[in-house]
Amino acid sequence: MLTNIVYAIMITVTIPKVMNFADGMKLLDMLPTGYNEDYVNSLLNALGSDGRNAYLFQQIPLDLIYPCLFGVTYCLVFAFIIKKINKEDSFLFYLCFVPVFAGIFDYLENIGIITMLKSYPDNSTIMTQLTNIFSILKSTLTAIYFVTLIIALLTLLTKYIISRNEKTTHS
Repeated sequence: MLTNIVYAIMITVTIPKVMNFADGMKLLDMLPTGYNEDYVNSLLNALGSDGRNAYLFQQIPLDLIYPCLFGVTYCLVFAFIIKKINKEDSFLFYLCFVPVFAGIFDYLENIGIITMLKSYPDNSTIMTQLTNIFSILKSTLTAIYFVTLIIALLTLLTKYIISRNEKTTHS
């Protein structure tokens, strides 16, 4: 519940607030396919001093809480589901760690964003490229997790329906 509350606050409050400073440009956190140095410079320029401060002191602090919550919560959710479908001794167990790694890449992305916000306008190309890689890895792992979660939930639902039908047939 806490994970989703923090996420909801970021999506509905802090991210839109920071985006208002940038004339609607998407924040780096919200670009799952990545970005380049020109986009970063355009965004940081469009944000202006007040927008960069809002990003750094309003959005980023929440985004320093969220990756840990995401990693732990969704690791446990997936572990619960694979236990329910009796697959905890299979390779599926290792998929529990996908959200943990997504969280780690989110932290690395945040460190890069903080560095770029603080060093603007003197951002390094290497920092931009590394942060971009972390953003893409975070987004890719998050997408993989949710696709896997949906498949696991469908498997659990199928198992439940079959079990229920067998009980009805034998009664």
